[in-house]
Amino acid sequence: MNATQPEPWLRGTHTEVGAVQRAVVHALELAREDLHKWCDPLTEEQINAHHGAIAAVAFHLRHIPRSIDRLLSYAEGKQLSPEQMDALRSESAPDAKREELFQELDAAIAAAITRVRAFAPEDLVAPRAVGKKQLPTTIGGLLVHVADHTQRHVGQAITTAKLVSNQ
Repeated sequence: MNATQPEPWLRGTHTEVGAVQRAVVHALELAREDLHKWCDPLTEEQINAHHGAIAAVAFHLRHIPRSIDRLLSYAEGKQLSPEQMDALRSESAPDAKREELFQELDAAIAAAITRVRAFAPEDLVAPRAVGKKQLPTTIGGLLVHVADHTQRHVGQAITTAKLVSNQ
């Protein structure tokens, strides 16, 4: 996002999809833009640096795309695959490669936008279950949580990026 362009939700885009899906897509677009703005300038050392007990930027850059994928799997009525569980367990792995993190992030957000847009507005109230305990929610609840959870971790990544780069 450049300084002259408004945030995604103010650009008048994705008007052909329902309001909830549009808001989630805009949140994902904003997440991608903000992460690139604040984390692209970091070195690999800074991305992997821990500031006290705060998780490294690398954790958030891994967790965001992987959690989006997991949440959308639940929204699609699926349970997590062994590959998704392995990815979950590796989110805190040390020595992340900067380029790989951004490739995974960008690919996952692009795929997530396609997946979010595929939901019909009338299906948002359809029940879904989350996790081993099969906790009850709806497709709409999961989509809103994709946006909420993503933005929470974007904020944490930006704060940590500022700390490790001494801004």
